[in-house]
Amino acid sequence: MSDETKKVSDNRKKKEQIVAKFADKVGRAKGMVFTNYQGMTHHQLEALKRALKKIEAEYVATKNSLLLIALKDKNIDVEVEKDKFSHMTGTMFIYNELAGPLKELSKTIKTLSLPVIKFGILDGKILTDTDVVKIANLPPLEVLRAQLLGTMISPVSGLHRALNWNITKLVLTMKAISDKKQATS
Repeated sequence: MSDETKKVSDNRKKKEQIVAKFADKVGRAKGMVFTNYQGMTHHQLEALKRALKKIEAEYVATKNSLLLIALKDKNIDVEVEKDKFSHMTGTMFIYNELAGPLKELSKTIKTLSLPVIKFGILDGKILTDTDVVKIANLPPLEVLRAQLLGTMISPVSGLHRALNWNITKLVLTMKAISDKKQATS
């Protein structure tokens, strides 16, 4: 076997290992956001990676071709968005709650104006960059639950006030009639 054949096979083995790692990450992820990180410094990328690691997410940069192979291995169809894999691509893998990592990415984008969101895959659905930003800007889950509860209680609370006012009005009217009768007698 020549040195050239050995180099090619070693190179292929490395790529297969990278694809296998990515396929594992894709399989474990509840959501993924694909970004163009071009223009970010090494320190900025590392800061983003550290922040995401604390909240059970991971940001990884790799070759587009290897990422596409890993996505295809896990039966994730990104044909519609294939044109967006023409520039540098960083992938944020979200393993647990979606809101925290999306908010961290949004915070980084507000601070640096980078990275640029290409698209996302959340719960198996492909989302546009604007959809990903909308989800990132949603309030925390506890706040959403409180808002929903407030909305559900609002009609009951309004009915309670209306009925209470009618009873109060009746009592005040009866008291006024009683006072008037006592004053005339």
